[in-house]
Amino acid sequence: MTATDIIKDLKNKKYKPLYLLHGEEPYFIDLVGEFVERKLLSEAEKGFNQTVLYGKDTDIMTVLNASKRYPMMADYQVVLVKEAQDMKWGSDDADKKSMNPLLSYLENPLPSTILVFCYKYGKFDKRKKTYKAIEKNGLIFESAALYDSKIPAWIEGFIADKGYKINPQASLMLAEYLGNDLSKISNELEKLMLNVQAGQEITLKHIHDNIGISKEYNVFELQAALGRKDAFKANQIINYFEANPKSNPIVLVLGNLNNFFSKVLTYHYVKDKSPGNLARELGVSPYFIKDYEQAARSYNYGKTMQIISYLREYDLKSKGVDSMTDHGGLMKELVFKILH
Repeated sequence: MTATDIIKDLKNKKYKPLYLLHGEEPYFIDLVGEFVERKLLSEAEKGFNQTVLYGKDTDIMTVLNASKRYPMMADYQVVLVKEAQDMKWGSDDADKKSMNPLLSYLENPLPSTILVFCYKYGKFDKRKKTYKAIEKNGLIFESAALYDSKIPAWIEGFIADKGYKINPQASLMLAEYLGNDLSKISNELEKLMLNVQAGQEITLKHIHDNIGISKEYNVFELQAALGRKDAFKANQIINYFEANPKSNPIVLVLGNLNNFFSKVLTYHYVKDKSPGNLARELGVSPYFIKDYEQAARSYNYGKTMQIISYLREYDLKSKGVDSMTDHGGLMKELVFKILH
């Protein structure tokens, strides 16, 4: 079940008495948690029937006291525990239930209470009796982190749900520059859509104009320049990066170059080089296959392996391992080694 499925059920008033939202990706946990907080009860009902607690500032007895109350002038009451990973959950010893009264409640929850735990930045221990009690009597949602290769598709889906379209090149650039922080990406997309008419396709120009990514000097253009062995353009871009280190941190540049050349290496391995199969194997849109074909012609299998080795070496150097941390100088050295 996805976060969207849970929200759909909540909209249809299909409630469970217990929810555990846990996992490494906070975005989907926040998505459901915010819906519970804002939409489950009317404004008139919230005053008497909604309790919001924070894990580090609460304890089991506070959660229990809130959960055991009956709703006033409403069918349900909501108890939302945010940052539940910071709460002390009590003993899991079956012979000492008195040490964990929360477990007793989870095994027999009040039907008129909707108790929601938002447990972020990690997985709840599935061996715990508390986990098993929630699983039996409520609903557990695990919010898994998305692989970097899945971010462009997620962006396209997010945009489509809002009634917009996005050019594949634009979604890839956003993914490269914003990383895999879905909350950050969604915030940038929301701001971007304020400047684009509904139904209109979001392009690279919209990205450049509204998100502050240089049109000519960005990681995407650096990859393209290196792919076609355009030394002049590659060095222009590196010089721009050196002058604007906050906009183009070396960790971002190295990470994206490693991803690019790892796909070039995969290209060399793949026997069936039809566009459809390459797109599947490389995890990219068919729109970008030509870029990897060009790079594979520029760098044979052995050179590609060497480049990946260079990228690992310079990643360590950028962190101060056996090297001064002059990031501009390191990038110039690296680009020279890639091209020669």
